[in-house]
Amino acid sequence: MATILGIDVAKKKFDVALYRNNKYRTRSFENSPVGFEALASWLKQNNETQVRACMEATGAYGDALARFLFNAGHTVSVVNPVRIKAYGESELLRTKNDKTDAKLIARFCEAQKPAAWQPDPPEIEHLRLLGRRRDALVSMRTQEMNRLGGPDAVVDQSVQKVINFLNQEIELITDAIRKHISKNDGLRSKRDLLKSIPGVGEVAIEAILSEANGFKDFDSVEQVVAFMGLSPKERQSGTSVKGKASMCKIGRIRLRKALYMPTLSAIQHNPFVAALYDRLRAKSKNGMVIACACMKKLVHIIYGVIKNGKPFDPSYNMKNA
Repeated sequence: MATILGIDVAKKKFDVALYRNNKYRTRSFENSPVGFEALASWLKQNNETQVRACMEATGAYGDALARFLFNAGHTVSVVNPVRIKAYGESELLRTKNDKTDAKLIARFCEAQKPAAWQPDPPEIEHLRLLGRRRDALVSMRTQEMNRLGGPDAVVDQSVQKVINFLNQEIELITDAIRKHISKNDGLRSKRDLLKSIPGVGEVAIEAILSEANGFKDFDSVEQVVAFMGLSPKERQSGTSVKGKASMCKIGRIRLRKALYMPTLSAIQHNPFVAALYDRLRAKSKNGMVIACACMKKLVHIIYGVIKNGKPFDPSYNMKNA
């Protein structure tokens, strides 16, 4: 069996654990092309020409590293964090830091033998990069808008100029996203299906197509729910709730964020989501629990529409979706 490389990825760095003969070699690298090359040199120094690398699905933080390792000829597995977390709990792991996380991921890979990862097609990768760029621009615009209304008119004028520029860039990127989807038959057909669902707009459609490849590689809607991390956590003992429910912190965060506003819209305009919302409100459920359940319902509808290849039909029994 090939030597295993467990990888714990963060925004600015990644930690690795080279696992062979029940022994570890650990190292930290900068999460950048320079760090990727340093990892390649380190593997070469350790006489490893082909490893089985395993990492959690962390979205933007790990995509470039996964592609680098794949292109270098290594086998790569990109795993839902829920699976690795559950495996760690089964080991009763008490000590937790970046190095132990990388070791845990390596042991998970050895024991569970997750499926090999394949990079998304170029048209999906390009769409994802466009979408993430738009997100970054929108975030910058929000920061600048929060600076408006200050005591200095000159500063305010400067802030407004930046906002105007960002508005132009956002429109350019948004137009590029529209054109990219329109010129690709597969993306265009799925976009048209998704547009038929009340509450689902352009931003959500782009995220569904780029972050989850239109659910192409999912065999069930339950896999999609796990991938998105749609599990509200509620601290409870017996019948007493000890704290407010909060959304699970793992899963594909960008896709979850993109579906938040469509979920609120669906509560108003989608009969199936609205009915679920009313039932849960009547049971006095926590607001986060209701939001998560409604998003799950919307995901079920989206999944059914894409997999069935038919536009949303409000008269259809979506329980079969």
